[in-house]
Amino acid sequence: MHCVSILLLVLYLSLPVIDASTNMTKNLKVLVSSNDFAESGIKILEEHFTVLKSRYFGFGDEGLNENMAELMSLIPGCSALIWISHHPITKELLDKAGPQLKLVSTASAGYNNCNVPELKARGIKLSNTPEVLSGAVAEVAVALMIAAARRFPENLDQVKRGVWDGIGFQNVLGLDMRGSTIGIVGFGGIGQATAKRLVGFEVGKFLYSGHREKPEAKEYNAQFVPQETLLTESDFILLAAPLTDETRHMINKTTLAKMKKNAIIVNVGRGDLINQDDLYDALKNKQIYAAGLDVSTPEPLPKDHKLLTLPNLFLLPHIGSATVRTRNDMAELAAKNVVNALYGKPLITPVLP
Repeated sequence: MHCVSILLLVLYLSLPVIDASTNMTKNLKVLVSSNDFAESGIKILEEHFTVLKSRYFGFGDEGLNENMAELMSLIPGCSALIWISHHPITKELLDKAGPQLKLVSTASAGYNNCNVPELKARGIKLSNTPEVLSGAVAEVAVALMIAAARRFPENLDQVKRGVWDGIGFQNVLGLDMRGSTIGIVGFGGIGQATAKRLVGFEVGKFLYSGHREKPEAKEYNAQFVPQETLLTESDFILLAAPLTDETRHMINKTTLAKMKKNAIIVNVGRGDLINQDDLYDALKNKQIYAAGLDVSTPEPLPKDHKLLTLPNLFLLPHIGSATVRTRNDMAELAAKNVVNALYGKPLITPVLP
């Protein structure tokens, strides 16, 4: 009998450990809204839940049409939604989901397209993915500053035409970052990461504006100033603020008129931080020197848009966080927020906890 007991014990210990809570959560469905969500995030979700994923791309016309139609059919009964899209979350989609929807986890730092008032009214939690993308976006911010200041659009056009005007000693001259005043609107993770990368460019000084002073600013000797002071004194103006009712079209005819003639605007936030018609006029009339944009309204910007006719505008197709490592980090953080929410734990990066 003793030998039999030992044998049974050995057999018991060799059995795989089954997490009852995980088995229970396998009944919970999580919907991933776009077919290009990183596999590393999918794997985290599949360890715990039943994962549904759209077959379609969540952006552009496909995101509005085929993707949205499929999401409407998939979302009933889902407990969480991972949102990968620049399109807004609609009331209709939330109605289709049903009352068991506990969380929207957006795989982005910005959440202006997540219908925050509606989520709040329904008691649905919201998380985002800040910080993990700050370094990658800051690299693009610096690249845009250089591209606009050193007149990349005009110089690339020379290469394409085979006429190198830049060979002349006084032709197609750009502006230095060395000794310049750089104003950062929104001194959060992206703003601070950009300042960190710009230190090596021998910048003259940093200014920043926002709702409050940031203790981290001391590391860069950055001065907290009113926004009007920042606009009038800066050679480079970086927009790294979220899009809100307060910041929408913060760059407009009135604020552009306050800027230096050599001012360069760089936007890595959201397209609607800028009134693009007013920006076009200011650039065309050489009221300011140049602009470098990673974001626009709409996205993609139509190829015949008037902004694209300007030689002093450098535009990228919203690639700020577009690196392998960063997109994996974003996907994993979005997935981990879902895990925490559906296990009743605090969100890692809450917007609506």
